[in-house]
Amino acid sequence: MTITAETSARFPLGDRAVNRLGFGGMKLTGPRLTGPPADRDAALAVLRRAVELGVDHIDTSDHFGPHVVNELIREALHPYPEDLVIVTKVGAHRTPTGGWAEALRPEELRQAVQDNLDHLGRDVLDVVNLRMPGLAEPVERSLAEPFEALVELQQEGLIRHLGVCHVTSRQVAEARAIAPLACVQNHYNLIHREDDPVIDALAREGIAYTALEGISYTAFFPVSELTALQSEALEAIARRVEAGPMQVVLAWLLARSPNLLVIPGATSVAQLEENLAAASLVLGPVELAELDRVAGIGVPDL
Repeated sequence: MTITAETSARFPLGDRAVNRLGFGGMKLTGPRLTGPPADRDAALAVLRRAVELGVDHIDTSDHFGPHVVNELIREALHPYPEDLVIVTKVGAHRTPTGGWAEALRPEELRQAVQDNLDHLGRDVLDVVNLRMPGLAEPVERSLAEPFEALVELQQEGLIRHLGVCHVTSRQVAEARAIAPLACVQNHYNLIHREDDPVIDALAREGIAYTALEGISYTAFFPVSELTALQSEALEAIARRVEAGPMQVVLAWLLARSPNLLVIPGATSVAQLEENLAAASLVLGPVELAELDRVAGIGVPDL
């Protein structure tokens, strides 16, 4: 397979088009997203190699570490390439024990935006996502007050574009009634398909949907969450197309909808290159249909 993000096609993210296969920086920390990575030089190498291979969309947050991932991005890539879009998120802060706490008050959001600016070394943030609370699934509650606080910061020139993260379809509609959205970030993968209608609706409106490794989730593509039968089905397809299971799932996501952006993480250059090679993997209609059925394998009929 060719190793480049450029074969993943492009889609608008704010006022710039990006390659749909990007990079998520969350894994470039210590255990439980706390502290520095075990190998700092390897983390810097991953970021530099990602950009060399055409990645122009990096997802991060100042609460990864905290501060660790943003500081690594700055060290590895500053001064930044002109075409690089860095997407960050706000709405939570780290507790002294390494946990997560809601941080949605206007003054907390202002501080979070300023922290991201300072640690990334930027005067303006390309895209800021408002990350709403919730554990495995988003909580249905109004996002008007915190989103309006970010709109104010956007009007002050600190943010170019806004997005939302870990949200319901109602919250997407609520945000869009307040200000234009550049993207929606949510938990979506081969067996977590609840957002299918959201993806399709956003595609019709030209809005990017990012399948992400959210704070609440343990794996970007939860291969560990697959049943034994689901894993067997995925591995059989991977063997048939001569690719790894992760590459197959990435290729499936890219085939799912033209507005779907993917931000897998990596802790080594080898893992990064394996992920990016998936952009050149073309799945046929038979494989796509089989993958669509994986979520239902072994699930009893209701």
